[in-house]
Amino acid sequence: MNDMWTGAKVRLRGVEPEDWKGFRDLARNTVDARAADQVEPPRSDESYRSWTADRAGRPPGGEAFRLVIEALAERVFAGSVTVGETDNRAGRFRTGIEVSRDHRGKGYATEATELMFGEQRLNKCEVEVHAFNEASLALYRRLGFVEEGRLRQHEYFAGGYHDSVLLGITADEFWATRGRPSVR
Repeated sequence: MNDMWTGAKVRLRGVEPEDWKGFRDLARNTVDARAADQVEPPRSDESYRSWTADRAGRPPGGEAFRLVIEALAERVFAGSVTVGETDNRAGRFRTGIEVSRDHRGKGYATEATELMFGEQRLNKCEVEVHAFNEASLALYRRLGFVEEGRLRQHEYFAGGYHDSVLLGITADEFWATRGRPSVR
């Protein structure tokens, strides 16, 4: 395939109005939502439909955007990837990935990260992960990210304060772990 947003397992694509159920299901798993950020009060299906329709109508790209991770084999919503806090002057961006429980362990998050890093053509990718979120920490470490710092007792939820771990990887480091030269 000649699409830079498509790998062997996933395709990154824009948000479509019909993706509302996928986003709703991600948010309904409150254990995962808490590990990633925070648990919001329950929302109506209409709220998800309008939220998703709004995102589907936004122009692509920019300094902050969200893409859907589509599982190629099934052509279904498998999660999402966000890019934010892009600093073109410094050449870095932040990313976050959510993969639905039934699509985990299939390499989708790894491939989505590769597709994002390759296309951004920036020098450094950063992530911030709650210290108790062992699954995400393991994923990013497996991808070659290194811990660059820790914000102690940085977030409060579930009755206590929690550290946030800052991880980063440069383009050269990222591509070297894959045996390929940087595409920048």
